[in-house]
Amino acid sequence: MNQSRSLSFRKDGTFRVLQLADVQDGPNVSSDAIALISQAIERADPDLVVLTGDQIRGYDPAYTQTFISRHGNAYGDHIGLGVRVEQLLSQRSRPCADPVDPAADIDSKLENTRGKVRSTLRQFLDPIVSHHIPFAVTYGNHDFQCGIPVEEQDDMYREFDGCINPSVSEHTGASGPSCVSPACEPGTFSIDISSSRSSSAAMSIVMVNSGDFEPGGGYGAPSANAIEWLGRSVGHEQKDGAAIPSIVFQHIPPEEFYQCLKRVSPFTPHAVEGYRRFSDSCYVINREVCRPGSVLGEGPCCSERNVGEVSALRNAGNCFALYCGHDHKNSFVGHVDGIDLGYAPTCGFCSYGPKARERALRLFVFQEDSPESYETRLLTYGDLVGRRAHDPIRLLAGEYMVSDASGMRNLLRHPAIGVGALAVASKAVIMLAKDMMGRQVNVKEH
Repeated sequence: MNQSRSLSFRKDGTFRVLQLADVQDGPNVSSDAIALISQAIERADPDLVVLTGDQIRGYDPAYTQTFISRHGNAYGDHIGLGVRVEQLLSQRSRPCADPVDPAADIDSKLENTRGKVRSTLRQFLDPIVSHHIPFAVTYGNHDFQCGIPVEEQDDMYREFDGCINPSVSEHTGASGPSCVSPACEPGTFSIDISSSRSSSAAMSIVMVNSGDFEPGGGYGAPSANAIEWLGRSVGHEQKDGAAIPSIVFQHIPPEEFYQCLKRVSPFTPHAVEGYRRFSDSCYVINREVCRPGSVLGEGPCCSERNVGEVSALRNAGNCFALYCGHDHKNSFVGHVDGIDLGYAPTCGFCSYGPKARERALRLFVFQEDSPESYETRLLTYGDLVGRRAHDPIRLLAGEYMVSDASGMRNLLRHPAIGVGALAVASKAVIMLAKDMMGRQVNVKEH
């Protein structure tokens, strides 16, 4: 992107942002995901697209030779059973899908993976690039698992026209366009949106790399450097002394997202169990703090540690919202203690998530004179594309995917599924009782 280019509110006083979360795909990106992204851009006419992590399905079978489950692990270790089964099926359908000899050295394997990652980026970025729309990127917990670190992926994104991610250079302080701050780290930087009436900033959009995994288990959190940087950068003052209204985008939600929910009985329809530290309770949307249309499809898989990010945002200045991805089935937006906490659901079609028609991108429309009074809505596959998805069996499996006992209990709290399961269980009990009675009659006759 041209280094001198700036981003500004339109003459009508609006600025439009499209959030793209969790494409989470391999080298052959789903045509349904590309169709959704393309149609969302056509409908939204955004001034900026923000990609909030897990663009790369790092655990895809295409990356098994360079897969890294956690930082410090050896390449190709800890590959899950599901991925191995998927790899076997893909090799049967496409025997020459991966030309790299398993005995090749790791450098050759990594070079092969780089080509695949570039191919993935090229496919889902094409609707953005072809419309000449600036875009900003941060990272999630699966991007690095392909074996290519996010520092290098950051360079790959900058190969595409429109990417405004600033480079991280300890020695030169190199940055991106003039409206973008120097990066604190890959995926952590701020973007000033200029007023339509002057060159001064009317709003700031902040991208935060929220980490990936904790060494002891659970999901990561923004680094200490990022939190310190947020304290200095969010809501920084203009010449007139006023703090600039700011909105933050990242991947993994902090634990404050649970403040948008209400604890309920485990027998409450549609209730979901919390994640890890919150797993002893069930939750539903708190309608008193959440916007109409908010959906809770799974317990927020929040950061394992509370690093004080939300407190820093509240204390730093005029930050009015924090939006995440990560939890594919969630799309709620709540307002807690002066800040909005919200989600965009997955827009991808190769991982778990809601029904195909509910996969979506989130549109924001900001007003120059009052950015905090923004409008937001989901642009869904059902509304924009409408056709039946190309792989309904896979989507059905992802919609009802159960990875543990908690997931099974959540599934059974859906009234239709719970009633169906109860009916099946009742029928099984009746049949068993009849069988036992029949055996007793046979015993008496003999």
